[in-house]
Amino acid sequence: MKQFTHQLSTQTHGRGLYNINREIVDWTHRQGLTEGLLTVFVRHTSASLVIQENADPDVLRDLNAFLERIVPDGDPLYRHRDEGPDDMPAHIRSALTQTQLSIPLADGRLVLGTWQDIYLFEHRTHPHTRSIALHLFGA
Repeated sequence: MKQFTHQLSTQTHGRGLYNINREIVDWTHRQGLTEGLLTVFVRHTSASLVIQENADPDVLRDLNAFLERIVPDGDPLYRHRDEGPDDMPAHIRSALTQTQLSIPLADGRLVLGTWQDIYLFEHRTHPHTRSIALHLFGA
């Protein structure tokens, strides 16, 4: 068994979903494993990871709009506002989604569905540089 790690850096331009699938697939392929498990972990508390449809951009827009409705910015009930009105909502959105994904590797390829890609879900309204840790284990 072998294992590999990598740090991926992604620049965001504010709230939304950013497709990071190509960088992850390319790195995974370069490691030369045929079977295994990839862990993808975002190292932030105001961003998350999701596997979502890659064909219709309306899916991504609707997901973002849904979270904006259920977790609005600037709610007066939030006590944590250190970095602005989007600060606590970003933490809640991250808690409702995922900060880690596990994806099987079979026949040298990530086992994703036809319409699935990996996305970084930025929950803050301003640009950020996000760090994503990759860990691949297998043979």
